[in-house]
Amino acid sequence: MSSGPVGVAVVGAGVISAEYLRTLAAFPDVRVVAVADLDTARAEAAARAHAVPVAGDLSTVLALPEVELVVNLTVPAAHVAVAREALRAGKHVYGEKPLALLPGEGEKLLAEASERGLLVGCAPDTFLGAGLQSALRAVAAGHIGAPVAASTAVCGLGPERWHPDPAFFYQPGAGPLFDLGPYYLTALVALFGGVEQVAASARRAREERVAGAGPAAGRTFPVDVPTHVSALLDFASGPTATSVFSWDAARPHQHFEVIGTEGTLAVPDPNRFDGPLRVRSNGAADWAELPVRGRTDGRGLGVVDLARSIRTGTVPRASGALALHVLETMTAATDSARRATFTRPPTQLVPPSPLPEEWDPTAATLG
Repeated sequence: MSSGPVGVAVVGAGVISAEYLRTLAAFPDVRVVAVADLDTARAEAAARAHAVPVAGDLSTVLALPEVELVVNLTVPAAHVAVAREALRAGKHVYGEKPLALLPGEGEKLLAEASERGLLVGCAPDTFLGAGLQSALRAVAAGHIGAPVAASTAVCGLGPERWHPDPAFFYQPGAGPLFDLGPYYLTALVALFGGVEQVAASARRAREERVAGAGPAAGRTFPVDVPTHVSALLDFASGPTATSVFSWDAARPHQHFEVIGTEGTLAVPDPNRFDGPLRVRSNGAADWAELPVRGRTDGRGLGVVDLARSIRTGTVPRASGALALHVLETMTAATDSARRATFTRPPTQLVPPSPLPEEWDPTAATLG
């Protein structure tokens, strides 16, 4: 088994790549050696900005022997195709969410990775941050007794107001459920384990939207996915959750609470890595703050965890299996909304193990 930092190629030099490139540069167990994009000029600009030695197209970076892990930041429709090329080039893969557009595609991808002896990880990795890891510890410590239910919501007017190229957010594989849902559903699965069944309703408020920023400002584009989804989730371990995902709400708001037999936990925003974390015990007059301990470095924690798994032969926490179960759950919600009935995700999942409180991505652990 090899030792030393894991060589990484970032594929997709869009908006989110800057955060990955910034944070990965601080982690000694990975070494970013290349950036790729369909627009090679954009890849070159990103490489220059972050002192990455190689830039080019996908075939260029996959041909580099020092690349062991591909971080796939392409648009959702390209996730599987890029990941499959990486696997066939002998590279491990960590991708942005969702894992695939369809669960069947995700299953085939994970099966191919297993056949080739390669690992697949997938965003979001925010559940590895201080806020949600502290929430997991609070529930495990019994601060709210036995978990009974959760209530979550994330609502706003949609990314076309600020994103320079927003049309893909309203195509299959995106929308508020597939774009924001992974943060909330991954956090819920980390807390409660696998989803047993889902019931949902969904609406599409408008058939077209207008880009409001960047070079596409003023351009109209189609909306091909629901923009308001309400879901009821039952977990195999017992708790239930109600979740709302909306890009039709004039008042932006985010909400995540876990109700237990002895109190309620106000959980931090699953799209962030930090706190605060509050508890209100049964009969208490107000909320009390709980300590928040862990990492707040930003996107890339899952990449480091996967890199260490490559070297040690362990299972990564932000794994392809976790991402597949979340994808199956979102697809089940979509199917339920269409069929007006409860729908069951086809597979179950053991939740990922919590991180040790002292886990440090900035430590050099791979020699």
